[in-house]
Amino acid sequence: MSRTEPAGTPLGDAFHVYDTTLRDGAQREGISYSVADKLAVARHLDAMGVGYIEGGWPGAMPKDTEFFARAAAGELELRHAALVAFGATRRAGLTAAEDPQVRALLDSLAPVVTLVAKSDRRHVERALRTDVAENCAMVADTVAFLTGEGRRVFLDAEHFFDGYAFDPDTALRVLEAAMGAGAAVAVLCDTNGGMLPLGIAEVVTEVAARTGFRLGIHCQDDTGCAVGNSVAAVQAGATHVQCTANGYGERAGNADLFAVVGNLVTKLDMPVLPDGAFGELTRTSHALADIANIAPDTHQAYVGTSAFAHKAGLHASAIKVDPELYNHMDPVVVGNGQRVLVTEMAGRASVELKGTELGLDLAGHPDVVSYVVATVKEREAQGWSFEASDASLELLMRSALGEPSGAPFVLESYRVITERRPDGEVVAEATVKIVVDGERLIATQEGNGPVNALDAALRSALAPSCPWLADVELSDYKVRILTRGTAAVTRVLVESTDRAGSWTTVGVHGNVVEASWLALVDSLAYAALRGRPTALAAAAR
Repeated sequence: MSRTEPAGTPLGDAFHVYDTTLRDGAQREGISYSVADKLAVARHLDAMGVGYIEGGWPGAMPKDTEFFARAAAGELELRHAALVAFGATRRAGLTAAEDPQVRALLDSLAPVVTLVAKSDRRHVERALRTDVAENCAMVADTVAFLTGEGRRVFLDAEHFFDGYAFDPDTALRVLEAAMGAGAAVAVLCDTNGGMLPLGIAEVVTEVAARTGFRLGIHCQDDTGCAVGNSVAAVQAGATHVQCTANGYGERAGNADLFAVVGNLVTKLDMPVLPDGAFGELTRTSHALADIANIAPDTHQAYVGTSAFAHKAGLHASAIKVDPELYNHMDPVVVGNGQRVLVTEMAGRASVELKGTELGLDLAGHPDVVSYVVATVKEREAQGWSFEASDASLELLMRSALGEPSGAPFVLESYRVITERRPDGEVVAEATVKIVVDGERLIATQEGNGPVNALDAALRSALAPSCPWLADVELSDYKVRILTRGTAAVTRVLVESTDRAGSWTTVGVHGNVVEASWLALVDSLAYAALRGRPTALAAAAR
């Protein structure tokens, strides 16, 4: 399984990056990890160099019990992280050794245990229905029992900030009970997520001065301040920070692991990950989003695809001189990249930079740059969107440079018929007439809709001359109505994929079928640019 102590980070045990995606993050609405998913998440987090991975609550959740069993059986070999089991202190009236939930924590074989305990007197009296003395005894007994069995113990002081504001002496008594019994860290939890950074810093500073304990921080994001609160706690002296991947968690979520680590490393110069691991932030974030079956947040700090995307012409002009002028850091450091978005706000610098990003040298063609800028502004005024369709933009740029359109055919005409049959089935039939290398071709195919039928007919006609087309799939189709009414102007975005990646094209027209056709033709033209070199290389072999 894993070591009791994580290794590999320059700070060693002096600072803990603690991930609770598999327990607290799994409480997000819409997330349901299988045991295989949990093992995969843990492997990704370990590869990124996280120090502690909280695997769940064995004994309380069957999937978590199985996860720990499979980890102990050798399915989870951790290089950097220590595996953590989460659970509660013993119940009132029992000894820790008698409590089956505490026994389940031992049976998990996790080298580290995090215990949750009430630190707000109102919760102790109303939720646990006991008194402060018994609550503290429950904490001390459980910590002493687990440390006596060779486990390292962290205490999550639940509702600490609310409890400290209501009755600071009771909140501190709970910490003292745990640390006096051998706990390694007292984690102050903003369970309701209601704190702000200055308040967090003030309380952490005061508690550290009053107790001398090693403190940790766990923040929920109900005020949108979980990342800021976590960083503020670290600046105030906390040396253990609990986060979840992509900020997953119930309600508004938790502190985002990638933003917190990004800030600690780049803003506070704290090397909290092993050498070389910081560049894995973006890849890990997206991989964990895939496992959770949640689309990555494109605007997520540090790791979002738009985190270093620039749209305004003023920004692009400055970036052309020096990329650092409008980036707070080099995106490559976290495995991300800079992008320039070309829209109606674009200027000449934006177009030149975008051309460079796409592998086109436009700097020596001022007339081409002027044409592209003017065309983009004109078309976006009509409803086109080039920031969402880089492939269509690249085709526009190549056309302005005088390159062939890329389309492997010339359209003569197309026709689409939609039929509702007596049994209720609705079928579309499309016929396309095209010219390929001087040869006139006609193909007819059916589909479940007009776009599907057009795509099928076009593929049928092109298949003999375009073998690369077999690798191209239409993976997404979005329609946006730009004006009101049944005669509205429609914008269609088509996302296509092949073995090498994906690309998006756009079409705009008053007829949704024509808008779809324009996007579809651009998609195949772009695929031809990608596919022809591959086909030629294959033929040469």
